Amino acid sequence: MVQCPDRIIASMDTGVDDALALAYLLGSTDECELGGVIASYGNVDANTAYANTCAVLDLFGRADIPVFLGSEHPSWADAFIPDAGCAQFHGDDGLGNTRLAGSGALADGACVPGDDMSVDVPDEVVSVGGYLAGDVHAHPALGACSRVNRSQSVDHPQSAMPTALASGGKRRCSVDAADGIEYLIEQVREFGRDVTVLATGPLTDVDAAITRAPDIASKLRLVMMGGTLTQPGNCWDAVAETNIIQDPEAANRVFHSGADITMVGLDVTHQCLLPQSAADRWRATGTKRGRFLADLADFSIKANLEADPALFSGGMPLHDPLAAAVALDSSLVDCFDLALRAETNTGDFNGVRGRTTGDPVGLVNHSTPHVHVALGVDSGRFLDEFVEKMAEVCR
Repeated sequence: MVQCPDRIIASMDTGVDDALALAYLLGSTDECELGGVIASYGNVDANTAYANTCAVLDLFGRADIPVFLGSEHPSWADAFIPDAGCAQFHGDDGLGNTRLAGSGALADGACVPGDDMSVDVPDEVVSVGGYLAGDVHAHPALGACSRVNRSQSVDHPQSAMPTALASGGKRRCSVDAADGIEYLIEQVREFGRDVTVLATGPLTDVDAAITRAPDIASKLRLVMMGGTLTQPGNCWDAVAETNIIQDPEAANRVFHSGADITMVGLDVTHQCLLPQSAADRWRATGTKRGRFLADLADFSIKANLEADPALFSGGMPLHDPLAAAVALDSSLVDCFDLALRAETNTGDFNGVRGRTTGDPVGLVNHSTPHVHVALGVDSGRFLDEFVEKMAEVCR
């Protein structure tokens, strides 16, 4: 059955495909109301995600949609550094180096793999794109070490004014700097499953909300981009997926929370490739919006082709846009329901940290919460609708 939720709240680590998903939602006003966006760490640091989100909303004439600051680091760490892998696929600014939000948070300062990883945060646990600082796989993005997020715990409201506002942004500080976790809680308590939480980054925001307000779990409808069940991952180990590796502990808690969860992972997003012809069509509109969307697509198409010519010869995978589309129309995907877990350790009898796999407890305890895992997708219908809707929103 097609489900058209009345309201969507998005948690985004706003990079290239998050921005495309955001634009898609803005072009879907007949199907849903975007009630607000929570900007979190992941592809970029949280402040950059905040600035990027505001810039995209402003470009599409929706400065009225509130933006909130969410989690600035994973639940298992005290600080976060964006990694070079995300910069490869999203640019130093997170938006394909379009600089829509300004010069970009990572424009100044240098920190490359092999540099001194001490970031002047003694006795703190630092995540570099999901890996512990000092791990062989921890490669910070250029300039990232000079911008370590030393934030308050997500268990408490964050009151610091984001850098986007401090530098003269268009938005009201009293609204935009409000605590995103509390906003998510309030929305679920008020609307229940008439609001869909769309998470296109790590699940830290959702986990923090459930931890702070356990009563919302049974009322929460979540569509998440992340994980993989039948395909290799896109992290170093070729097992874990990027959004899950950022905070496996949070993901595992969310999977077992009892919320109504649909996982849109690499099993289906790698079947939805945006071709160059779509970017060319958007650019041909001649508008600033069309050029921006085309620039995002061009950047991602090139980056993915260079990374894996065999897999991405047809274009860029529409990870976050597909999750946004599923939040509007669940009939786009076929799901397999199972008890799911995210591995939190690597080693003998532990598995691989960040892997999403069936929870064997669910085989003997049928009351174990189940997740709807998307394994099939009507890619042709989705791609046609996505390209067309984005062409309309360019105008």
